Formats: sequence, C-alpha cells, structure tokens
Amino acid sequence: MSTTHLSRKDYLCALAVVVIWGSNFVVMKIGMRGLSPMMLGALRFALAAFPLILFVRPPKLPWRWIAAYGLVQGLGQFGLLFTALKFGMPAGMASLVIQTQAFFTLLLAAPLLHERAQRHHWIGLSVAALGLAVIAGGRGEGPGQMTMLGFVLTLGAAFMWAVSNIIVRLASRKAPGYDPFAFIAWSSAAPVLPFLLLAVLIDGWEPVVGMVAGMGWGEALSVLYLAVLATLLAYTLWTQLLTRHAAAKVAPFSLLVPVVGLWAASMAFGESLLPLQWLGAAGVLAGLVLNQLGGRWLRTR
Repeated sequence: MSTTHLSRKDYLCALAVVVIWGSNFVVMKIGMRGLSPMMLGALRFALAAFPLILFVRPPKLPWRWIAAYGLVQGLGQFGLLFTALKFGMPAGMASLVIQTQAFFTLLLAAPLLHERAQRHHWIGLSVAALGLAVIAGGRGEGPGQMTMLGFVLTLGAAFMWAVSNIIVRLASRKAPGYDPFAFIAWSSAAPVLPFLLLAVLIDGWEPVVGMVAGMGWGEALSVLYLAVLATLLAYTLWTQLLTRHAAAKVAPFSLLVPVVGLWAASMAFGESLLPLQWLGAAGVLAGLVLNQLGGRWLRTR
C-alpha cells in the first residue's frame, strides 16, 4: 500500500542508499582491474544470493516476478553498466548518466502503473536535469570525451533500472507485504548463470578460471561491497521505499547519487571537482526539494 508522505526513517534510508550507490562506481572500477564485466557480475550476484537463500525463505511472490527483476536489474542493468565502465566510461560520468533512470521511470509509470506524475514532480525533475547538465558541462575532462559506446551502454543500463523499478511496483500490487530482503536475495540468484555463461563465451574458460584463482584483495573487497552493501542492503532499502511510495516520489532520490559519485571519483582517481560542478549539485538538491515538497508549497498558494 502506497503512502503519501515520506517519514524521517524513509529519508534516512534514501540517504544511505545514495551514499552506497554513489561510491559504487569507484568500487566497480577497482573490481574490474582484475575481473571482466561478466565475471564481476557473476561473482557479485552469486555472493549476494548464496548461501543466504539457504536460510531465507522465498518471498510470497510468483516466481516470474523474482526472475524478471533479477534478470532486468542484474543482467540488464549491471551487465550493461559494467561493460560501459570497461570501455572507458569514467566512474563519475557513469554515476551521472545512469540517473536518467528517474526520467525513464516517470515515463514508464504513467502507462504501466497509471501513476500520473503531478506538476511539481515534473518541475523538480526539470530543475534536477538542469543541475545534472551543469555537472556534466563542468567536468574537467568534458562530456565530449565519453565514448559513444560507453554512453549508449550506460543509457541502456538506466532504462533497465527504470524497468526494474516498475517491476517492483507491479509486484507490490500483486502481492503486497512481501519481504523486500528475501526478494533481493532470491532475485540475485537469477542472473548468476547467465553472467557465467556470457563470461565463458566472451572471455574463454581458462581466463575465467584464471580471474577467480588470481583475484587479489582489491577485487575481493569490491565483490564483497557490491554484493553485501550495494545489492543486499541498498536494494532492500530501495525496494522498501518503492513498495510504500509512488515511483515518482522515490526515483528522484537517485539524482543525488552523482553528487557522491563525482566526489568519490575525485578522491579515488584524482578527478577534480570544479565550482561549476558544485553549482550543478545545488541544482540537483533544489530539484529534489521541489519534487518532494513542491506539492505542499502549491497547496498553500
């Protein structure tokens, strides 16, 4: 059952997700120093699912919803995103471009969920979009240095993220009250075998074995972070928010991810933050405030 207003706990959960996902892109880059995109995906979701599903009961949902979410969010979103990062997509820029999922979610929510976004939602997202554009334009490397392949793959990952948001909302309507943690744990098992098959097809059997056997601390900690924090914890919190609130209210929180992502990339890889980027970050924050509080402001006018 959807509620109207977000509680203080909801805001804290959303903030935790933003910090975890914002740092996520740096962790992915570190993990792919010794692992291919498909192997990183296979290990991430294998660790997120096993052995946890041996102790956690399946959520009270039809299996098709669990499998659909796992394949779309796991193989679709992260298969494309990992590949984009491998082909030179900067970590900070990836955290920026993938936030177009918020716009894809709004566009899909109207016909598929019959959730009509209100005027202040569109105004807030428009302001946030301008903020994202300013951040992109203020990058020291410049957005023009993104490869077309990396950009298209990241945009595809954003679309897959939006589709997974819709799946969560549809599933919550079909079976309200299901356990989000169990949902994330069990759905994480769905993409493991496809990721492994793609890794063998793309990389070859011997290189796959060599990656696992030669995995260092950096790769191991990256997989642990991605599995436990970015998948089990963050996606459980995100799913809880989506089951309680309309997609138009939840999706815009992800617009804060590039603020953290750009800072994390600057700390890890020396990408410098310019004053214009901080101006863009302020625009993102203003857009989020309008999206969340604009309705109350309009009702008082």
